[in-house]
Amino acid sequence: MNIKEIAQELVAGCRERREVENLDKLYAEDAVSVESVDNGQGREAKGLDAIKGKHDWWDSAMEVQEASVSDPMYHGDDRFAVIFDIKAKEIASGSVFEMKEVALYHVADGKITREEFFYA
Repeated sequence: MNIKEIAQELVAGCRERREVENLDKLYAEDAVSVESVDNGQGREAKGLDAIKGKHDWWDSAMEVQEASVSDPMYHGDDRFAVIFDIKAKEIASGSVFEMKEVALYHVADGKITREEFFYA
């Protein structure tokens, strides 16, 4: 897949709530995911299994009430970014919060190799 196909599929998967299903299709086995802050699990998840673990944690800890994702914004032939707007409820506390984040994706050899998240 080329970068536009990867970016479009990532966005479509997020919009259709099939992010987890896209992990094997879009991510390299040794991909790295980097958060801007340590939320108690460290800032970096290394490898596809660790990234799947992040998704498992989010899905078990948060209930997404509203979500939108922008169209992809490209930077050359190896990076793209999207903006996420999310309203969610923390299941344990019942606390509702809104967040905006920019996600920057690095692509090589037809797979996402690195993702970095920036929070407002």
